[in-house]
Amino acid sequence: MAEKATVDPVKSKSEQVAAEAHRKRQQQELELQRERILDQRTSSPHRRAALEAALAEIEAKLKQLS
Repeated sequence: MAEKATVDPVKSKSEQVAAEAHRKRQQQELELQRERILDQRTSSPHRRAALEAALAEIEAKLKQLS
């Protein structure tokens, strides 16, 4: 019978630092995407709707990271 490997819930200090650095990079990337979307101007209602949807998705992801 195969045994399941258990995952240690306690992370080492280096794993915690790496995870925090990864989270900060993701947050910075999402903030840059948000700025690019906010800088775009369009008169097309379809394009505007797509930008609004993308912005809402980015905002939700940022909220999850916080």
